[in-house]
Amino acid sequence: MQVARSLTDLRAAVAHWRAADETVAVVPTMGALHDGHLSLVAAARAACDRVIVTLFVNPRQFDRAEDLLNYPRTEDRDRAVLGPAGVDLLFAPGVDEVYPPGFATSIHVAGLSEGMCGDFRPGHFDGMATIVTKLFLMTGADRAFFGEKDWQQLQIVRRLVADLNIPIAIAACPTLREADGLALSSRNARLSVADRATAPVLYAALSRAAAQLAAGAEVGRVLDDARAAMRNCGFSRVEYLDLRHPETLAPLTRAEGLARLLAAAWLGPVRLIDNVEVPAPAGE
Repeated sequence: MQVARSLTDLRAAVAHWRAADETVAVVPTMGALHDGHLSLVAAARAACDRVIVTLFVNPRQFDRAEDLLNYPRTEDRDRAVLGPAGVDLLFAPGVDEVYPPGFATSIHVAGLSEGMCGDFRPGHFDGMATIVTKLFLMTGADRAFFGEKDWQQLQIVRRLVADLNIPIAIAACPTLREADGLALSSRNARLSVADRATAPVLYAALSRAAAQLAAGAEVGRVLDDARAAMRNCGFSRVEYLDLRHPETLAPLTRAEGLARLLAAAWLGPVRLIDNVEVPAPAGE
């Protein structure tokens, strides 16, 4: 596996592949890789001739300096697992390579960036949209692979690609979970033993609520019960637990057709997010 630190080296590798008429996939990451990331790599490997994984802890998408400071940085370990996974190139640039002196541009996706995580993490989605746009243009990839766990992020990425006419296809991959239902996340490593035992309650509450909504239960009551169940089990704060349209992310007061339940909540110092599909009610 080749490791590129500079845009020049990255583009030289891609140009070589293009000369051989090979297709290129990119899997954007911030490192601290887990099996969820490797599932994206596997999907990319199956779809394209060449696979690039990017590793960049993007300072512009952290709304809290503490989170940026505490984010795990495990490049040596990440390199060790990516080579055997079939990755052709790891792009791991420094901050100055991505944001050189005088950098003054930011991407904002209106509408989709507001609400839910947009309310509680000011500036996060602008930073994410900016780095994702840069990585798409830097790599020139044909396809990019994202997990469905960050559902709001996924819809923002789809929108910016469509709006800016970036010639890349966005592939969404199912959320990978532990046996007890907890969605894989780099943040899970920061959970205490007690909080790790509580963490699956998030997915359980969402799954139960989705089943109730699909059976025709009243939305407000179902969401209130789910929030209460999480708080009663030890979540210190439920930032949101919303029923939304899966593409526009507009709030829904009824589960009509396919919908999505999305939530963010705190366990100790760790903020967890998750989402599940709400099937169309029977008869619709």
